[in-house]
Amino acid sequence: MDEKGFKIDIGLSDESRASIAAGLSGLLADSYTLYLMTHNFHWNVKGPMFNSLHQMFMTQYTEQWTALDLIAERIRALGYPAPGTYSEFVKLATIKEVEGVPKAMEMVRHLVTAQEATARTARKLLPLVNDADDQPTADLLAQRLDVHEKTAWMLRSLLEE
Repeated sequence: MDEKGFKIDIGLSDESRASIAAGLSGLLADSYTLYLMTHNFHWNVKGPMFNSLHQMFMTQYTEQWTALDLIAERIRALGYPAPGTYSEFVKLATIKEVEGVPKAMEMVRHLVTAQEATARTARKLLPLVNDADDQPTADLLAQRLDVHEKTAWMLRSLLEE
């Protein structure tokens, strides 16, 4: 049943829908925390690589912003409310906020860690989603994993000599 009492019959058990929605809520929290971190760094980066990092961070937070909606809408399609407050995100996220304004390359390190954490959160859901035969969520997770793994690689490349 959804919050209005309508029976949801999309071929997934109530238990599977609840577990998947809970897992997606964690992914949404990590994704929002990553989005906010990336946007913060976009605003505050400085130094010799300012222009390239400023542009790169903008590309990343713009993509992340779009993904937030996709994740939240999947939670809603499963019949559950999507978390949407800072207090909920803090409870659910595995990523911690960064205090102050780090130097540019430290920002990149933080973003590598956050991208990888978000990928781990998405990957942890795959067995549950596959067991439930929830192809739409599996597709969403595959897309998110592709983005987070590729972005982490690109950011790590900046740290190499």
